[in-house]
Amino acid sequence: MVVSMQREDVWIGSQRLPGELQTPAESVGLVVFVHGSGSSRHSPRNRFVAGVMHSHRLATLLFDLLTDAEAADRRNVFDIALLARRVEGVLAWLRMRPDVGHLPVGLFGASTGAAAALRAAAEQPVRVGAVVSRGGRPDLAEDHLGRVQAPTLLIIGGDDTEVLELNRLAARRLHCLHRLEIVPGASHLFEEAGALDAVADSAARWFASRLSPPPVP
Repeated sequence: MVVSMQREDVWIGSQRLPGELQTPAESVGLVVFVHGSGSSRHSPRNRFVAGVMHSHRLATLLFDLLTDAEAADRRNVFDIALLARRVEGVLAWLRMRPDVGHLPVGLFGASTGAAAALRAAAEQPVRVGAVVSRGGRPDLAEDHLGRVQAPTLLIIGGDDTEVLELNRLAARRLHCLHRLEIVPGASHLFEEAGALDAVADSAARWFASRLSPPPVP
């Protein structure tokens, strides 16, 4: 599959955030990766998942939610309101682009980025078509969970017991279509053989089924 890749500076007002936009031919949707816990667009796990997304004709945007100066302050990594505002700013920036602005958008969040993705989805119900959390902390989205309308998939490692319980509690607060998927034997970072493959496959299928246009009768 031919995938167009370009380095993109994401602009939110006067704020410049480095990013990377990849668009397969005839893309049916666009997945924005929302990193967490001080990660960046260079995350090898998210880059692997993005590659699987491309095989499902899903474009991807990996970008840094924080500037270098902001990331140096660890408090910002856990400032869910700040991270969510950045995601909302990116959604507005994408909407103005002639190349991908027409594509339905999904949000793929990891760690604290999952909370930011869900909060942004609650604030932008028309713009966000689906959400996936990988080993995330959806509980940190707090009262916003009940307002999320986008179909949401929570993927957790079976051995990540503490985060698994937090996801179970968060799932009870979701009123949208949602599913909790447990990868047996996987830890928080899904480093076990085959674990990240399972995450990527489930996430790609979730987005493809919910962002793709319905078949023509």
